[in-house]
Formats: sequence, C-alpha cells, structure tokens
Amino acid sequence: MQDLSEEGAATLTVTIGENPPDRLDKALAREVPEEAALSRSRLMKMIAEGDVLKGGTPVTDPKARVAAGEEYTLLLAPADDYHAQPEDIPLTILYEDADLIVIDKPAGMVVHPAPGSPSGTLVNALLHHCGDTLSGIGGEKRPGIVHRIDKDTTGLLVVAKSDRAHHGLAKQFEDHSVTRHYIALVHGVPDAADPRLRGTRGVSFEQGGILRIATGLARHKTDRQRQAVVWDGAGRHAVTRARVVEPFGDAAALIDCWLETGRTHQIRVHMSHVGHGLLGDQTYGGRRHLSPKVVGDGAAAQGNAFPRQALHAATLGFLHPVTGEALEFESPLPPDMAALVDALRSAR
Repeated sequence: MQDLSEEGAATLTVTIGENPPDRLDKALAREVPEEAALSRSRLMKMIAEGDVLKGGTPVTDPKARVAAGEEYTLLLAPADDYHAQPEDIPLTILYEDADLIVIDKPAGMVVHPAPGSPSGTLVNALLHHCGDTLSGIGGEKRPGIVHRIDKDTTGLLVVAKSDRAHHGLAKQFEDHSVTRHYIALVHGVPDAADPRLRGTRGVSFEQGGILRIATGLARHKTDRQRQAVVWDGAGRHAVTRARVVEPFGDAAALIDCWLETGRTHQIRVHMSHVGHGLLGDQTYGGRRHLSPKVVGDGAAAQGNAFPRQALHAATLGFLHPVTGEALEFESPLPPDMAALVDALRSAR
C-alpha cells in the first residue's frame, strides 16, 4: 500500500510473504511491487539511512532476519526535479485527461531512460507532450510509470499525470485488478493433452483448456539482463494464463495471454519454460525455427527473420483512479505481426 505524507513524501507498506529469504534486503527486494522500481541496492541504501521501519522503528541492518507476515514501512523520498529532457516524439494517444494518458507504444521504444537508452524514450516524449501538467510522482517530477512493456513489445500502456492517479493506479496493479491481455505468436501449439506439458513443473490446466503457469521469477544468476524461473520461495511469484486462439498446424500458434502478476519479461520467460517460446525472441526463444517443409518457404522465411519478440499488449482495463469509471482499451495487431499471421494462415 502506498500513501502520501504531509510533507509530500510517500510511504510503501510491504508485507513479507511465505518462505522469505534469510535477510531483510533480499526479502524486501522480493516483495516490493515491481512498479515501485526499487532495486536491491536502493533498498540497502534506504535501510542504512533509516528509511525502512518495523513497528515505527528503523531497521538499519540489511542482514536482519525476517518472518512471514511481518510488515515494513518504506519511506520514499519527496519529489525531485527529473533530469530527462523533453523530446518532440510522436505518440499514439488513445485517451487523455488531467490525470492519466493511455498510449499505444510502437516497437523499438524504451519506456524509461536508462544508461543504454538515455533519450528517445516514452518518458522523453511524455515530458514534451504533457509540459507543465505533470506533478511530482514516484519520487521525481515525471510521468507516473506504473507499469512497463519491453522495448520491442508493442501495445497499451497507462501513464499517470498526477499524484492521485499514480497512487490509485499503482494500487490497482498491486492488487492485480488491472486487466491485461497480450497476443503472442509461439513455436508449437500448447495442448492440454500433451503429457510433456502436463509434466512440466509449474504447469496446470483450467477449464476450457486454459494453460496456467505459476513459478517464481528472478534475475538469471549469470546474465543480469535476463530473468529465470526459480522455485522454493525464491524470486517473485508470477502467474500467467494462456489459451490458443489459432493454431497453424503444429508449427506455431497465435495465443492470448493474461497476467495475474506483472513481472519483467514474464510472458516470454513462462512460454519458454513450457517449451513454447515466442517467435522472434532472441533472448528466450531458444534455437527453434519454423520449417519450410511444414509452413512453406515464405512463412518460414518471414517467421525466422522476425526482428523482435512477437508480443503485443492488446487489451488494458482498469478503474479510473479519480472518477472510478471503468475503462477498457484495445489495440489491433501491429502490421508486422498481422503480416506474419497472414503468411502462416496462407501456408496452412
């Protein structure tokens, strides 16, 4: 839960879940909502500076033992000026009012500036578009990024323009009450009758043949840019559901995925874990290729050369954090994915 103090600083209440890691900094890193963007190093600094409280008393030892059910209050810094520069970058805007804005993001656009992408991001574009209508959000005077999609994933994002919208949206994401559906193209066809799939750890099937994948997710031990499936209480709890929308023989399928949780690379990692990695995913897709003998030369060439993960954030639904109105938005498949689907259909 996130609240504003009278001084404009925010507090975040974190409850420790079952089977916590053996020290406070690791436990908090597992439990804080991903939207809070608090890295473990940031959390360690907050602990050292007395900004992590238990029962109103600062806990300053990052190695302190924790127990399931304990509550910690994190004191977040008040808003500072943001250093990203406004840039005149075109945006596809589906909805906008004084409190929030819904964007249909193209492939290739990073959401937030980072060391490797200091400019050309969605935040740079929003700073230009929104001008002085933004207030201090999330510790900085910037657009309120309450969720992200990967650079090469297309589709829908909601961004807060005001403090009240940011905290209301963050609470909905924390409560998993936001509706998010993604359309993906995957290798093979997930099938409830497949004994290999049924025997995969973390996999179950629900009524209607809906695939449910439940694992922990954490940073890969050797490649910090990747996420990995982990077990036994480690990492962040992650649940993905998926159903087949359209199979293309047994070579590939168009699937609808929806998120119970929203972790970094969640759909990409989960579909790879169950043996149905996304077409075009160079990080998690493995070495599978479409066979010309199965889908034809044209579809195979197009699919195997697809330049990004074939993933699109197609549906986004939430309650307006100020008015309470139920809002839902849809985005059609982008041209590159639509063309690949057409090629696979023609081959079939």
